[in-house]
Amino acid sequence: MRNQQSVREYQPVASGAKDQVFGKRSKQHVLILASGNDIRHMTIRPWMLALGVSFAGVMAIGYLAATSYLVFRDDLIGASTARQARIQHAYEDRIAALRAQVDRITSRQLLDQQVVEEKVDKLLKRQQALTSRHGKLDLLLERASADLPSSNTVPVPTVNPRLPQKQAAATGADAINSLLGLKTDEVPPAQKALGYAPLRESMAEKADQAFSTVSLSLKTIESEQLESIRTLTAGASETANAIAGILKKTGIPVKGAYANGSDAAIGGPYIPASGQMNFENSLNALDGALARLETMRDTARGIPFANPEPGRPITSRFGTRKDPFLGTMALHAGVDFQAPTGTPIHPTAPGRVIAAGWAGGYGQRVEIDHGNGITTRYGHMSKILAHVGQIVDVNDVIGQVGSTGRSTGSHLHYEIRKSGQAVDPMPFIVAGRELKSYLD
Repeated sequence: MRNQQSVREYQPVASGAKDQVFGKRSKQHVLILASGNDIRHMTIRPWMLALGVSFAGVMAIGYLAATSYLVFRDDLIGASTARQARIQHAYEDRIAALRAQVDRITSRQLLDQQVVEEKVDKLLKRQQALTSRHGKLDLLLERASADLPSSNTVPVPTVNPRLPQKQAAATGADAINSLLGLKTDEVPPAQKALGYAPLRESMAEKADQAFSTVSLSLKTIESEQLESIRTLTAGASETANAIAGILKKTGIPVKGAYANGSDAAIGGPYIPASGQMNFENSLNALDGALARLETMRDTARGIPFANPEPGRPITSRFGTRKDPFLGTMALHAGVDFQAPTGTPIHPTAPGRVIAAGWAGGYGQRVEIDHGNGITTRYGHMSKILAHVGQIVDVNDVIGQVGSTGRSTGSHLHYEIRKSGQAVDPMPFIVAGRELKSYLD
C-alpha cells in the first residue's frame, strides 16, 4: 500500500512539474498486439501516423493515376499514333516534293546537256570543216603566192583558242565542261559515271555565251577566208586580163583569154548555192583564175617579147627603107641593133633551134622556133654557138654579134616571123616591157 501510494503521489508531482516546466503533454496511443500468450505493444507516435497517412495518400494518388491511365490509355495511344502518322505523312510529302524537284532539275539538266552536246557537235563539225579546207587551200595558196606575191594570206582556222588542243575532239560532258570552263572533278560521282555535266542552273546561259563567241569567231574566220579567196581570185583575173590585153595588141591569139578561163560559151539554170557550195565555188573560181593566169604567163613567156640586145641603139627599124648597097627602096624585115663584135646574143624566148649556119645576106644566122607559128632570126653573127635541134632559153648564148653577109658594120639583125611572114618586132619589145611586171 505504501508503494502504490508513493507512486500515485510521485506521478502527480512529476506531472505537475512537467506541466509547469514544458506545458501539457499529449497522450500517446499504444497499439497492443496479442498472439496467444505473447502480448506486444507498440506506441504509435505522430510521425508514424504522418508517414502512414502520406503513404496512403501516395498509394491513392498512384491508384488514381493508374486508373486514369487505364481509362484514357486508348485515347492517348490513338492521339500519339495520329500525331506520328501526321509527322510521317508530312515527311513523305516533303520527300515526294524534293524528289519531284530533283526530277525536274535532272530532266532540265538532261535537256540542257542534250542541247549543249548538239551545239558542241555542230560547232566542232563546223570548225573541222573550216580546218579541213586548209588541205584544199594549200595548193591554191602556194600557186597564189607564186603568181601573186603581194597577195594576203588566207586565214586558216586552228583549234578554237577557247578549247585546248587536247580537248578539240572531245564530245559529251567533257567538251561541255571544257567549253564552259568547268572542271571534271566538279561532277558528282554518280553523274560522272553517266557522263553528265555538273548540275548548275547557269550552265545554259554560260553555254549560250560560249557558243555565241565561238560561232562568231568561226563565222568571222569563214568570212575572212571567202573574202581573201575572192581577193585572190580578183587579183589573178585582173593580172590575167592585163596580160591578155597586152597579148591582144600583138595580134597573137591566146587560148583562155575570157575571164572565165574558157573560150566556150557557158550558161545554165540558176540554183542558189549553200555555204559549202559557195566555198567550193570560190575555190573553183580561184583555181580557174590561177589556171588562166598561168596560161597567160606561159603563153607570154613562150612569145619573143624580150629585147635581144637591151640598152643597144637601134640603127634601122622594120619597114621600107633605102637599101644601103643599091640605094633603092626595099623592105627591111627586122630591126638592127648596133653592138660591138663579139657581144653575146640571147634568145628572146625559149624555143628550139631550127637553123644554124650561113644564109646568104644574113651571113651567119640562127633561127629559133617558139611555137604557135612564131620564129625569130638572128643574122650577121660573127660566131654561132648553137646547133640545130638544141632547146634554148633566154639565158643561153646562141652566138656573137658580127658583120657577116650584107652588112655595113657590126650589128645584130633581129626578125620575128608569124607563119613565115615577117612582122615588126617593136610591138613585141614594147609589150615585153609592159609584161615585165606581170611575169616577174
